[in-house]
Amino acid sequence: MKNDDNRIKIGMIGLGYIGSEVLELITRKKEYIFKKIGKYLEVIKVAEKDLSSRRSIISRHKEITFTEDPGEIIEDGSIDIVIELIGGIEPSFEYILACLNNKKFVVTANKDLIAKKGPDIFDAAEKNEVDILFEASVGGGIPIIGPLKTTLAANNIYKVVGILNGTTNYILTRMDSDGLGFKDALRIAQELGYAESDPDSDIMGKDAANKLAILSSIIFNSRVSVDDVYKEGIINITEEDITNARELGYCIKLLAIGDLLDDKINVRVHPALIPSEHILSSIKYENNAVYFYGDNVGEVMSFGKGAGDKPTASSVVGDVINIARNFDRADPHPVFGCTCFTKKEIAAIDDTVGKFYVLMEVTDKPGVLAKISKIFGNNSVSIHSMIQKPSRENKKGSASLVFIIHDVLNRNIKKALEQIKGLDVVDSVKNVIRVEELEN
Repeated sequence: MKNDDNRIKIGMIGLGYIGSEVLELITRKKEYIFKKIGKYLEVIKVAEKDLSSRRSIISRHKEITFTEDPGEIIEDGSIDIVIELIGGIEPSFEYILACLNNKKFVVTANKDLIAKKGPDIFDAAEKNEVDILFEASVGGGIPIIGPLKTTLAANNIYKVVGILNGTTNYILTRMDSDGLGFKDALRIAQELGYAESDPDSDIMGKDAANKLAILSSIIFNSRVSVDDVYKEGIINITEEDITNARELGYCIKLLAIGDLLDDKINVRVHPALIPSEHILSSIKYENNAVYFYGDNVGEVMSFGKGAGDKPTASSVVGDVINIARNFDRADPHPVFGCTCFTKKEIAAIDDTVGKFYVLMEVTDKPGVLAKISKIFGNNSVSIHSMIQKPSRENKKGSASLVFIIHDVLNRNIKKALEQIKGLDVVDSVKNVIRVEELEN
């Protein structure tokens, strides 16, 4: 008979794709985890709205009580930690708040919820002197949040650059390596299960923005909402852009970037040309990576699978272990807590400075470049380099111009391009993509 002080009793809400793997992992590695932390993790109750589809799992775990009512877990005074894995905002938010208000520690992988309802959740956790951990909400199985709150805690992290969405990274990799168009690469990603049938959250940058909001709140010690994050997706990236970038010594990635601009937080998700020799250029297919710049540690990168049942379950159980390791039943108290002890302003995207790739379709005749250059100059936009290429549309009398623009205020490049679109010699401004040189 085990000493009850060594038993951490766990309730789970949600037994789907991730939840099933979490349950199996805790059960399979029970003795292994005990040897590491001196505590037994025991899932005693699981709530799942569709128990009929989980019969095989239920049959393997006779020692666990299965219910369709999450309230049985929320109100069970013997449960120490609740794992929430149903996703979405509601009813997850309601369940998590109820658990925290009942002084239960919580682990979740719910990035949407943390990004959008974080302030309410962290306030409830602080009020009730419990922790809510959410490592799996950013980067799946990649350890990011834990190191920021522990081994990197002595550092001022002044910039984070990440590839935080495996779907878009897979699509851009296939476009680059196999010459596929966006629609074909997306279709293959959907067939392989990397993209949902409705891929909007991924390809429009929403998923990466949720993750960046969470990371930035921790890094800059100030709450950042997903609504604060500037977002651009990858739907306008073409084979022509991919080819041009390669010829210029770059590759295109969907980046999530957070840094400080005059003590204001600058948070943005957008496609970017990055140098082909930079380590982030080597992150291929569905993999994720996060690159930190710390004042003491220097550059640190975390890399790995950003999604999937096993990597995500690894992070979820890791959070449970972190709570359990420090759990004292006589005096349960938070170990990590919320680190948002400052309140910084969010920088408007128009106030930020960036370098840009601009692709135009123009009339191929003398004087065109002079007209374009004059408008650029009038708006304090400086051309770093320019290449003229044959028109991809094979239009007679047309040419493509590829510009790389020096660092410029966003509002200035926007104003200049609006004026350039009005020139009779410019057929179209086909694309504008930011260029991030990144530090090496």
